[in-house]
Amino acid sequence: MNKTARLKPLQPGMRKAKPYLFILPSMLFFAVFAIYPLIYIIVLSFFDRSIIGDMTFVGFENFIKLFNNPEFGPIMKNTVVYMVIVVLLTTVFSMLVALLLQRPTRLNKIVQQIAFSPYVISTVSVVFVWMWMMDADYGLFNYIIGWFGLGEVNWLTDPNVTIFSIAIVSVWKSLGYNAIIIIAALNAIPKHYYEAAKLDNSSSVKTYFRITLPMISPTVFFLVLINIIGALKNFETIKLMTAGKFDTTTLVYFVYQNAREYFDFGYASSAGVILMVFIAIITLLYFKVLAKKVYYR
Repeated sequence: MNKTARLKPLQPGMRKAKPYLFILPSMLFFAVFAIYPLIYIIVLSFFDRSIIGDMTFVGFENFIKLFNNPEFGPIMKNTVVYMVIVVLLTTVFSMLVALLLQRPTRLNKIVQQIAFSPYVISTVSVVFVWMWMMDADYGLFNYIIGWFGLGEVNWLTDPNVTIFSIAIVSVWKSLGYNAIIIIAALNAIPKHYYEAAKLDNSSSVKTYFRITLPMISPTVFFLVLINIIGALKNFETIKLMTAGKFDTTTLVYFVYQNAREYFDFGYASSAGVILMVFIAIITLLYFKVLAKKVYYR
């Protein structure tokens, strides 16, 4: 008699349910920590809820209060300006860095590792280093521009500069990650395209825009999308560098401010809903406008 036990075939019902059983733990995790908070914040936005007292249904009063708030317009402006600066600079510089470090030399591999390191360093450490460099009295930046006889710049207190200063930190932190992803896409381009371009005496600029950029467009499309969402949700850098002062309050920081400092959870939830809707609109417009321009091999 064979000692090895034979496996009984699964019943048709169990065969159909087996894939769902495998993904059940992750789906439960997603439901508890993603779906439930999303539903709860939408429901809470229609209530007056503070740290003490009962919840009171107020309908759209929180949203009306939000749109009538004179600070709401500047806050949305700061959010959009910050997003545009971060996404534009990250995309442009990461592509330039990727082109410079594309060749698989030993030096380039070392530089790639150095460029990627800020992405894995904690945000607190990164922010404190940049705050020292941007210090108006003893910072490295003002020390350097002082060599050229230029006046001091209040990097963290001048409302005309602070949002740009915060954006630069975010760009520097994510630059290496974006560059590494683009390098991988560049190395995946078949070499015979470039050989054909050489035979046609195509210039470097024409080759880049007609071969390189279309071939890496799916990767760039993905990176721009996650950079847009990441910029709209960025909170730590603003909290640590300016705490929302000097005209640097964005919508996500406004949510935190009303929830954690003023304990007006219903009002903060309404701002959170607006943030979700804004991200959804930006994402849909992004797909609508640029998805057809992406080249898929």
